[in-house]
Amino acid sequence: MFETISYEIKDGVAWLTMNRPDKLNAFIAQMNHEIKDAIRSASQDDTVRCIVLTGEGRAFCSGQDLSEVTEDMDLGQVLRDHYGPMILQIEKCEKPIIAAINGVAAGAGFSLALACDFRLISERASLVNAFIHVGLIPDSGNLYYLTRLVGPAKATELSVLGEKVTADQAVEWGLANRKIAEEAWEEEVTAFAARIATLPTKAIGLIKRGLKDAETLPFETFLEREAEGQRIAGLTEDHREGVTAFLEKRKPVYKGK
Repeated sequence: MFETISYEIKDGVAWLTMNRPDKLNAFIAQMNHEIKDAIRSASQDDTVRCIVLTGEGRAFCSGQDLSEVTEDMDLGQVLRDHYGPMILQIEKCEKPIIAAINGVAAGAGFSLALACDFRLISERASLVNAFIHVGLIPDSGNLYYLTRLVGPAKATELSVLGEKVTADQAVEWGLANRKIAEEAWEEEVTAFAARIATLPTKAIGLIKRGLKDAETLPFETFLEREAEGQRIAGLTEDHREGVTAFLEKRKPVYKGK
């Protein structure tokens, strides 16, 4: 089905792995579209409760494959045709998406990680807003997400200087949720994804909507949107299960419905 990524569903988790390890999982147009299609498929699959996005080999994603770039290429159109639709599909997804940053995430690879809901970073991994090193501006939604995560001052520093961010710095600055030791990487990423996959999936989607609304809506409008979200959440099977489990003094078993 896919050639530049691998896609597998295990125990409610969709594992999407960028699979060009000899190129440090650098983007080509085909990979942009395969990631978009895989995210859309996972979004529509009721058996999927969580999505993990990671890279094969020693890199997460090194950004655009520069060997594919030509002098006469309209880079704006490349974004409109390939990167924009991929990032927009991630932005629209209401299921939780985890970026498991197993190695370097540079350029648009960094942007891809920023677009996810959670970022787990290996102790040996790093982040680089590398666009400035080839005379370009951060793209693929980079500045949109980066400014919200670290504020305009730090976003400016990371974008203009293009310096490497270590795993420790990523956690300290809020770019990653947690650092994981290399020897525990697979076990801890799997456990984190499994935990997310057992939570009320529809409520998570509504939380994601609410977080986006909080960035853009006037407070009174936000409160109305919040009330509508809670109405929808209150009609889910998972809400009923949560209440029943509380009253019965047992652990709830959510089904994502």
